[in-house]
Amino acid sequence: MKYFYDTEFHEDGRTIDLISIGIVAEDGREYYAINKDADWARIDQNEWLMENVVSQLPEPSERPDLWKTHEQIGDEVHAFLTEDKNTELWNWYGAYDHVVLCWLWGKMIDLPEGLPMFSKDLRAMMTRGQASQLPKQEEGVHDALADARHLLVRYNWFYGITKD
Repeated sequence: MKYFYDTEFHEDGRTIDLISIGIVAEDGREYYAINKDADWARIDQNEWLMENVVSQLPEPSERPDLWKTHEQIGDEVHAFLTEDKNTELWNWYGAYDHVVLCWLWGKMIDLPEGLPMFSKDLRAMMTRGQASQLPKQEEGVHDALADARHLLVRYNWFYGITKD
């Protein structure tokens, strides 16, 4: 099963702190969560994150079901990604995304059973010309779930997959 994912995060050159994660499975299932354990005081000081990421998040009072602990997100993501035994992870410019994903469980050696130690980066498979022809994402840029959904659109475009 192919899983297309994106994360939003705060990084400072020493650590990466998950803000949100969105995952879309090729069978249509979706997962989205916001990390209530993130260092929100530090995130609040980052103008770019506040304008481009945090501004799109629902308030905890609006969607308390989406605001979860780091540990809960790790447990739920593991269950979501291992529903099928042949997990294949896909991302876009995803080196940081893969690290953020792995850090849900600690060090790389702590990666749970059934999860691949790498993600396939769709952008890395394209030429500059191909990437410039991709369908444009009209809304939700830097919303982890919207970005994951659009990654699936890009994947289908690149591989010529059409939905009937």
